[in-house]
This record gives sequence, structure tokens and C-alpha cells, in this order.
Amino acid sequence: MRHRKAGLKLNRTASHRHAMFRNMVTSLLKHDRIRTTGARAMEVRRWADHLITLAKRGDLHARRQALSIVREKDVVHKLFEQADERFGAVSGGYTRVIKLGKRPGDAASMSMVELIALEGTKKKKKAKKKKAKSKGSQKKEAVEKKAPAAAKADEKEKASAKTSDEATDKKEVPEVAAETQKPTLKKAAAKTSDEPSKAKLESAKANGKPTAGGTKEAKPAKKTKAAPKKPAAAGEKKDAPDAATKKAATKKPPKDEK
Repeated sequence: MRHRKAGLKLNRTASHRHAMFRNMVTSLLKHDRIRTTGARAMEVRRWADHLITLAKRGDLHARRQALSIVREKDVVHKLFEQADERFGAVSGGYTRVIKLGKRPGDAASMSMVELIALEGTKKKKKAKKKKAKSKGSQKKEAVEKKAPAAAKADEKEKASAKTSDEATDKKEVPEVAAETQKPTLKKAAAKTSDEPSKAKLESAKANGKPTAGGTKEAKPAKKTKAAPKKPAAAGEKKDAPDAATKKAATKKPPKDEK
């Protein structure tokens, strides 16, 4: 009778069997699931549960015992770090075996072994409280960050408005200057056109020429909108015959006396 002899021999030697299960357990802890035959899956589950209980204990002796089975240090360190978070609230039942059917060729029953991700209820509550606090602080920080950002945006808008106003002012200044220069240019042209006519009039007066001629020479000044002298000339011409008639009237009476 096989009393107190746990484990399956699987028709292999002890060294071969131990090496095979060590490799299978390391693959399970590294990838969280493996696919194998049903008999091996049931045996690997025993090894995985033993290693997880060592990781939950977490002392140096337990770590050395785990390293004697699993030869990869990274996998052991990862298991010891995550054991309390994943399996802290449960004492046993860390793995699950799922039957996949028969393998084509030899019709062996296949199964998949995977780790069950469990987390402690107390640690969840603590994490929620911390998250709530952090959310409140995040909201405050977001509001504080938005205020200077809004102030900066307002400053940028004001600066852009100032620059646009300055640009419009600069554009308006040359336009005003051009408008002011146009009448001055017209005045200068009028002055230049008036100067020769004035010089001619002065020369005529100096030579003692009649004013009628002077009036004729002053005709070009009409183009420059100067004081019109035509009506005065016409008036003078009309006055000339009147003076002649008066002289004739005064001379007639002496002829009658003779």
C-alpha cells in the first residue's frame, strides 16, 4: 500500500521528474499560465501553491527555499514582491486548472494551469481612500494651474491687441502725412505760377505802361484763382468814353460864342 507517498512518478526517474516540475513552475510564475497534460497540471499545482506560501511568509529563509526550486532570481523577487497584494486575503487555492480536451495524435487530455489574481479587501479600501484624496488634490492643482494659464492667455491677447493697434496707428500716420502734403504741394504750385505774373506786373508799372495792358498780362493769374481783374479793366474802358464826352461837352459852348 502507498501510504504517505504523495506525488506522481509519471514513469520517470526522480531527477528527471524534479527538473521537469522546476521548469514548469518557473514558466507558470513567469507567464501566469501554461498548457500541459492533465496529470502534470495536477502535480504542478502542488508545487505552485507551495512556492506562493513561501512568498507570503517573505523572510530570508523562505526566499532561499524558493531559490532552491526556482533558479531564476528575477522570477523569485517578482513573486515575493507581489504575493501579499495578489494572494494576501486567501489561504490556498492560488491556481486554477481548465480542461482543454484531447490532444490530436495520442488523445492525451490537455489542461491549462493559471494563477488566480486576488487582492486583499483591506488594502483595496486604503487604496480607494488614497485615490480620493489624490483626486481632490489633483482638482485643486488643476484649478491652480488653469488660473495662471488663463492670466497668461489674457496677457497674450492684450499684447496682440496692442500690437494690432500700433500697426493701425502706423498705417494711419503715413496716410495723414500724405493728405497734409497734397494741399501744400498745390499751394506751392500756385505760388510758382503766380510769381511770374507778379514780376511782369511790377516791370510794367516801372516802365509806365497803361493799366489795361497790365490787366491783359494778369489774365494767367485767373487760372490760379487769384483776384479777378477783368471787371476792373472793363469798368475802366467804360469810364474812358464818358470822360471823352464830358470834354467834348465842355468845349462846344466856346464854338457857339464865336
